[in-house]
Amino acid sequence: MQLTANNKLKNLIVVGDRVLIRLKKPSEKTGSGLYLPPGVQEKEKVQQGYIIKTGPGYPIPMASEDQEPWLEKEEQVKYIPLQAKEGDLAIFLLSGAHEVIYENEKYFIVPQASILMLEREQDL
Repeated sequence: MQLTANNKLKNLIVVGDRVLIRLKKPSEKTGSGLYLPPGVQEKEKVQQGYIIKTGPGYPIPMASEDQEPWLEKEEQVKYIPLQAKEGDLAIFLLSGAHEVIYENEKYFIVPQASILMLEREQDL
């Protein structure tokens, strides 16, 4: 079975309150008509990109009523879900992001705290 790029992304698991973002292709020309090389645009403090995968959220421990505290039990964790959803356009601070290369493509791992705003397409 041959894996496509999308299938390989399904193997990735994003941890905690982080999201995986692929940068939106910037327009090559500024509003005034000046052409900027991609390297200049990538150094901006605020970037935008599409959320490819999300983590489960913020972990919170589950309260347990231990009848027998010496018995080992599997630790159960619940998560507070993230606001960010797959497919959202995220405006985020580059300073909080970590750049990674996966399958020769550049992505950013961003904690939800570094996301300033989301744009979501709603089905009408």
